[in-house]
Amino acid sequence: MSVLRVGNASGFYGDRFDAVREMLTGGPLDVLTGDYLAELTMLILGRDRLKNPDAGYARTFLRQLEECLGLAHERGVRIVANAGGLNPAGLADAVRALADRLGIPVRVAHVEGDDLTAAHPGTLAAHAYLGGFGIAECLRAGADVVVTGRVTDAALVTGPAAAHFGWQPTEHDRLAGAVVAGHVLECGAQATGGNYAFFRDGDVRRPGFPLAEVHADGSCVITKHDGTGGFVDVGTVTAQLLYETGGARYAGPDVTARLDTVRLTQDGPDRVRIDGVRGEAPPSTLKVGLNRLGGFRNEVAFVLTGLDVEAKAALVRAQMEPALGEVADVRWDLVRTDRPDAGTEETASALLRLVVRDPDPEKAGRALSGAAVELALSSYPGFHVLAPPGKGAPYGVFEAAHVPQDAVDHVAVLHDGRRVPVAPAKDTAVLEAVPEPPPPPPLPAGPTRRAPLGLVAGARSGDKGGDANVGVWARTDEAWRWLAHELTADRLRELIPEARDLPVTRHALPGLRALNFVVEGVLGEGVAAQARFDPQAKALGEWLRARHVDIPEVLL
Repeated sequence: MSVLRVGNASGFYGDRFDAVREMLTGGPLDVLTGDYLAELTMLILGRDRLKNPDAGYARTFLRQLEECLGLAHERGVRIVANAGGLNPAGLADAVRALADRLGIPVRVAHVEGDDLTAAHPGTLAAHAYLGGFGIAECLRAGADVVVTGRVTDAALVTGPAAAHFGWQPTEHDRLAGAVVAGHVLECGAQATGGNYAFFRDGDVRRPGFPLAEVHADGSCVITKHDGTGGFVDVGTVTAQLLYETGGARYAGPDVTARLDTVRLTQDGPDRVRIDGVRGEAPPSTLKVGLNRLGGFRNEVAFVLTGLDVEAKAALVRAQMEPALGEVADVRWDLVRTDRPDAGTEETASALLRLVVRDPDPEKAGRALSGAAVELALSSYPGFHVLAPPGKGAPYGVFEAAHVPQDAVDHVAVLHDGRRVPVAPAKDTAVLEAVPEPPPPPPLPAGPTRRAPLGLVAGARSGDKGGDANVGVWARTDEAWRWLAHELTADRLRELIPEARDLPVTRHALPGLRALNFVVEGVLGEGVAAQARFDPQAKALGEWLRARHVDIPEVLL
């Protein structure tokens, strides 16, 4: 059968608005996907739904369709997006109303069954991660637009591929190949040079969005439309493959993909071939994302300029602490951004951040704001803050749970109103870690130089609930021989002091010349709780690359 060209036009709720039009007009496509959901997004949509029961979906998607639905119809491009969020049926109805108003004859279907909020009292939103076969049912029945709630990001590709090629649930290798393609596409321009460690390798001022040419055997080529910005090479694809993953087994509801079998080959300019991917039966359970309100949060950043920074910090802490005695959680961080004999006032200044959390909005609000404002004329010399503290804002907490696959009523609601149940996976397997592969032979001993790790290794990091993932890869076989021996879990703890007392698991992926680290608990209760300076660990990998280590001179 023919190659299926699947593009992506959104990696998150708030991504480039014009991407839908760019992808539809930039070159041939069969399916255009959009990923609008993340752990934090589900919390935001849950709060929207509290205010309006008819809300709960990504409204940006509707505005994009208003501009481009006719264009997609003219070009025969089907649209598959998880923009339904907490209310896929509501979004499907809104798309139908939009199509009627515009006079465009499109068939709209949706997927539901992921909402388990009623079964988890106390949560704002509880949603299971569904697979791609509900999407496939909708497409096989003739839908032009399919909207879903919480499906796995990769399901936006596995569903169209299964529908197009007629794959069955037991065709694990083919499905695994589509999962890998979907994982590369899901974050949009991150596969085309966006957020890339070696961004100076190309022009990434406005990277184009990626697409996958998927073949019947599950292999694919990752590329982008001709003439668009950014670039696609083995490095950009490697970086995205490591993003927010863990070990060699990448489990999902349809299949477990073996990341240690992935082969990447440069197939021409802006073309990377992915093949060799093996798949295994999925676990018998589905992941469920639980979002709840954790309380109220407030913060203030005191600016400490010039001399005696530590003494100034101690003074303001002593002045503030009586007002914070009953607050549940208080965190102080002194950020030494100051420099001696600085040429500007800003570079002469350090920041003292105070963050408070409490179930009581009054304690998180007035306890902080009143006490901080009252110090304006009675504290350290040069007293000022970056911004006055507010009333305090609610924050969320994310947790992951698991339920049996057959405990979820996965349903494809076709464009004609028929409801088709989607059976859970019958062939399942217990998810176990892959044994650590043997390391490559070490480099011969030789002179070393103290230098940043990032001169010889790339990295990309991200969040999974309260854990952070840091993927690190070498660009050459020689650098891999050194990296595999140098960067152990203990060494990572030394380079990232925040991880010193936390569980750190290292996963080696020799086929990608990569190491993937999972740092448990470094993000506290997840991104919505904002427990650290970089709450999604987006720059954790770049911090690691900036740390100095003894690198063999032959690699420099």
